[in-house]
Amino acid sequence: MIRAVVLALVASAVAALLGATDGAAVQAQNPKLFGNVGPEFEISLRDAQGNQVTKLDPGTYDIEVKDRSDFHSFHLEGPGVDQRTDVTFTGTMNWTVTFRDGKYTFRCDPHPTLAGAFTAGTPATTQPTAATAATPKLVLTAGPSFVITLKTAAGKAVKQMKLGTYTMTVRDRSRIHNAHLVAPGFDKKTTLPFIGTKTWKVALKKTGTLRFLCDPHASSGMRGSAKIVR
Repeated sequence: MIRAVVLALVASAVAALLGATDGAAVQAQNPKLFGNVGPEFEISLRDAQGNQVTKLDPGTYDIEVKDRSDFHSFHLEGPGVDQRTDVTFTGTMNWTVTFRDGKYTFRCDPHPTLAGAFTAGTPATTQPTAATAATPKLVLTAGPSFVITLKTAAGKAVKQMKLGTYTMTVRDRSRIHNAHLVAPGFDKKTTLPFIGTKTWKVALKKTGTLRFLCDPHASSGMRGSAKIVR
């Protein structure tokens, strides 16, 4: 009789421990967020209910990031956090990050105007500092059809450029095309077999004309130009 009572008490204690362990596991589950960039010029960070994230409680979160473009990236940065996808990467990544009090940003590195921000907890008050001028970003795309374009990061066709240095994302989308950029003091192109994305630093030091073309099909209309001014 005594043995039966002891066994029953042990079984009850084990069940209670297992129940506590299961409960702790449920409580330890991290809140989930969802990041998205592309396929066009769009970026977002949303919570499990689909709301745009503007403010979070400090703590640990699981983030599922879907990068839908080979010319964008998703870069999450702030106090204690620096996570990003590669520009040429497309697919899904899963991160576990811990946010503390402060301001956080998410952006596309090649296109810094494609960005958002949110706060966690109560950010400390800081004195404003002078902003650093960002290098202008452009996108040169050749193909896959018989079209070549030069656009700003916001998707606007470039007709005029000022002297200065530009970061240009070059997207060559066909083996039968290439992307060729010519300006005073600058001449660079992709090869015909190449398909993919490159990044060029383009320094415009003289006024004149910047031309972009596909060498084999320039006579078929795959060409354009922009005026370089002071």
